[in-house]
Amino acid sequence: MAGEYRVDTIPDVTVTGTDGAPLRLRDLPRPLIVYFYPKDDTPGCTHEALDFSALASRFAAAGASIIGISRDTVAKHNKFIARHGLGIPLGSDLDGSVTEAFGVWGERQMYGRTYMGIERATFLYGPDGRLVRAWRKVKVPGHAEEVLEAARALG
Repeated sequence: MAGEYRVDTIPDVTVTGTDGAPLRLRDLPRPLIVYFYPKDDTPGCTHEALDFSALASRFAAAGASIIGISRDTVAKHNKFIARHGLGIPLGSDLDGSVTEAFGVWGERQMYGRTYMGIERATFLYGPDGRLVRAWRKVKVPGHAEEVLEAARALG
């Protein structure tokens, strides 16, 4: 269940990149922003990915890298990127090990229905791989800008 895991350092987990190759999160450049979202091509997830993409050059200027993670397939991620012209990398967590390691997989409710799903959450790790800030139960409007400001503050 969400919140029961310790993510004070980057967990030693691997997602599949859109090229099909494994991406070990600990090996990605830092500062590192890892954001989790429920599903490709849904309104909130699309808005969030577009917001992070629009700010990608500013994150790069701050020295920060970004990866968005969901349980969608690599093929679905590639369609999502192409359809919306996304400028950020996405990782596929088909087996759920990464969402479990970050504690973002659990019971969710929407429109009175209970189901298992991903909590929209973002984690910012500093150059030393230690957690600087976590945003849980993210509301999309203004979120990417808030994360950018936190990343800039590391510089």
